Amino acid sequence: MSRSSFPRYQIVEQRPSRRGRWLALTGLAWAGTLAGVWFWATHTAAPRLGQVRQELAQVQSRLRQQQGELQRLSQRESTLGVSDRISRTANQELQASLAERDEEIAGLRADVAFYERLVGATAPRRGLSVHLAEFNRAPGGAWQYQITLTQTLNRGAISEGQMRFAVEGVRGGQLATIGWDELHQQAGVAGQAYSFRYFQQLDGSVMLPGGFTPQRVKVLLSGGDSPVEQAFDWKLATSAGGK
Repeated sequence: MSRSSFPRYQIVEQRPSRRGRWLALTGLAWAGTLAGVWFWATHTAAPRLGQVRQELAQVQSRLRQQQGELQRLSQRESTLGVSDRISRTANQELQASLAERDEEIAGLRADVAFYERLVGATAPRRGLSVHLAEFNRAPGGAWQYQITLTQTLNRGAISEGQMRFAVEGVRGGQLATIGWDELHQQAGVAGQAYSFRYFQQLDGSVMLPGGFTPQRVKVLLSGGDSPVEQAFDWKLATSAGGK
């Protein structure tokens, strides 16, 4: 058999196509990208994440501290408000108490001065008498009276008895006298009792009829050796108390 009768085979080297090369390059690029992202996340993002977490914890801690401080300040403000109201109330009560004490001291000083005038060395000694009679308007149309009785003639004796008075004035254009019973708006009213060694102030209230204008007060003291009767002009004032 001749050489030309055998089939001929030729070995041809197969080269990769362009598409295969592009896919390979794309895969390598994707893998490189993943590796780069992992490297960045490992060396950059992960350390910063820990730092961010630490900063967040610090912020949360400061926030809790500020909330606690705010709560303490709120409680302190509430306490100070209550304390301020208590202080104001106590101050008002103290001022009222001081005003009452001032009035009491003024009254005691007036009592002492009055007593000194009665029993002083230069004061003339007198038996049972009416020192003054004063009136002040009261609610409901009533009149409060203060009638002061004195006795300095016998300093060891006690004066006892009853006091009545009548009010003289004008009613309906004519002179009129309002007696003790009419002043109390009932009949058979007992006189006001008194009992003192040096002086005493008698207090009470009476009613004057409508349309009556008071001008004078006539006071009658009974119970001693002889009754005492004295007249005073109608006077609106305030006098001190007695002993």
